[in-house]
Amino acid sequence: MFGSSFVPNYKIRQQEITQSATPIPYLSVLIFRRNPLFAPKRSNGRPHDQHSTKSVTIFKTSCRDMSKEKPARASSSFHFVAGLSTGILSASLLQPVDLLKTRVQQARSISLLHTFRDITRGPNSLRHLWRGTLPSVIRTGFGSALYFSTLNALRQYVSRSNLLISTTGVIPSLPNKGTNNNFRPTTSSSSLPQLSNLANLTTGAIARASAGFIMMPITVLKVRYESSLYSYTSLYSAASAILRHEGLKGFFAGFGATAVRDAPYAGLYVLFYEQSKRRLSQLKDATRITSSVSINFISGVLAAGLATAVTNPFDAVKTRLQLMPGRYANMVQASRRMVREEGVRSLFDGLGLRAGRKAISSALAWTVYEELVRRAESKWTEANVSL
Repeated sequence: MFGSSFVPNYKIRQQEITQSATPIPYLSVLIFRRNPLFAPKRSNGRPHDQHSTKSVTIFKTSCRDMSKEKPARASSSFHFVAGLSTGILSASLLQPVDLLKTRVQQARSISLLHTFRDITRGPNSLRHLWRGTLPSVIRTGFGSALYFSTLNALRQYVSRSNLLISTTGVIPSLPNKGTNNNFRPTTSSSSLPQLSNLANLTTGAIARASAGFIMMPITVLKVRYESSLYSYTSLYSAASAILRHEGLKGFFAGFGATAVRDAPYAGLYVLFYEQSKRRLSQLKDATRITSSVSINFISGVLAAGLATAVTNPFDAVKTRLQLMPGRYANMVQASRRMVREEGVRSLFDGLGLRAGRKAISSALAWTVYEELVRRAESKWTEANVSL
């Protein structure tokens, strides 16, 4: 219908537009209306209006199909809300474990069983296990919201700019078809951009350190409220006492140890998490793990266990600094004194509780977070396609 010279020219133009950054619908109209190559000729050499209209329609349909390949992206506000939801859920469910960990770490002579019996002694024993839930929910909820939204922004930026591509990285940021750089391999269960090992480690550490600094006052209130060394009756009384006796500096007690703990933990967690997801996705047939939810949850448990074991000494030192700032001046002095007076084992107090809590909370938070993002982007993509 269009002549023998139309098809090769059409393919050339289609390839050029696929690689162009100019909006496709505009280019489709521009090329077909103004370029004589795409307008079949009448015998008198003038373009045939009917055929030109059909050409535009055919090319628009093709461009619409190509545009379907570009996935929708959740906004930063959505990542913030998703992180807030997962943080509140995990903090509410696992507060008793966090309370037990704080009590065990405040004094090495107290065993886990003795601590549990002491907390549950008397009336309202279940209520005592959830002491400090409000500051924990505030800290974990908004901390997770800040962490996930910051991490998403960093990963998107690194993916687009191809920064932090390690020569030993397994999967660098690969280009997708068209102009989208956030390529997600079909063998991965991740709904996030695939980065190199170095990029995963760095972005995770930066995001966690930033969120930790902002939420540090709430962290201090949470630890003091959970401890039996202080008899705070409310968050207001706790904040007033800290401000009156220690000043603003008291709200940032132990930040050095917290940053040294959280930044490596988050970086190692993201690294181990992405590696585990990649391996399990490649072994779907052998492991019989087919759903992305199962892969993400198992990967979260494994990554949290490994990262917790590496960073637990910093967590033990951080707890001492926040509970007994008069006894321990700084992170180095605290760690030396703990080892000298109580042995190396004191640096690993609460490891079992922290590893168990981190494994469940991190796996739960990341699985729910990724599932929310995946479902939202899937619905938005379907909505865009139907338009």
